[in-house]
Amino acid sequence: MSRLQFQFGCGSLKLGGTLDTAPGTTGLLIVTGGNEIRSGAFAGQSHLANRIAAAGFPVFRFDRRGVGDSEGDNRGFRSSEGDIRAALEAFRAMAPQMERVLAIGNCDAASALMLMGGRGCDGLILSNPWTIEESEGAEDGNGHKHAPEAIRSRYLEKLKSPGEIARLLRGGVDLRKLARGLTSALRPSPQPSSLAQEMQGGLIGFEGPVHILLATGDRTAQLFESTWDKTDDRIRRCEGAGHGYVAPDHRVWLENQVLAALRS
Repeated sequence: MSRLQFQFGCGSLKLGGTLDTAPGTTGLLIVTGGNEIRSGAFAGQSHLANRIAAAGFPVFRFDRRGVGDSEGDNRGFRSSEGDIRAALEAFRAMAPQMERVLAIGNCDAASALMLMGGRGCDGLILSNPWTIEESEGAEDGNGHKHAPEAIRSRYLEKLKSPGEIARLLRGGVDLRKLARGLTSALRPSPQPSSLAQEMQGGLIGFEGPVHILLATGDRTAQLFESTWDKTDDRIRRCEGAGHGYVAPDHRVWLENQVLAALRS
């Protein structure tokens, strides 16, 4: 097993990529979310790639256009289908023994995979998909937009903390911010956003297996679940995990979920 760093073509541009070699006939394509470089938050994606390759599955990571080592302009996740398809083509060329490729994306990378209908992939692992449009969402007490469920969850956690209750009794809480947050928390659950509806539509025609991973402590995941069918049997939840599965036990959970998908 070794890690190769290289560039590959996306139209007239060059994108930066990394291949963790392994002999397996099923490979994993990691699509980065947001403006992350392929090492990922806290090198989490690099660590995941190393562990998955050690289990026998080749892993391909890349920077989309305008991010990290890649040329071009960063046009966001809605315009990343060409990058993903170019990465799939390069991956298959560099690991010709592969018979299947599963793609994993966290946050808006998961959204991008859903919007493109998983084309070119044999399976999808969708973690904490991003569903909020810029103009949607309720504001918490600090002026940030979140789902009402996310705000309720935040305040319920605070009410479980003796320290937070003591801070409230000491007058260490801005009551106006608290009132704004509680007002938002009491709002009804939103209807699926236009983005969420597009994502749902994108998955309809996908025939491969889909695995939806949700970190229950993550507001992005909470928002996704508030607009999604909660009985969807493709959902798996990591209790208490944050957006990047940073805690050691959450990393192990994520790794096990990915390995189970690759082996199925």
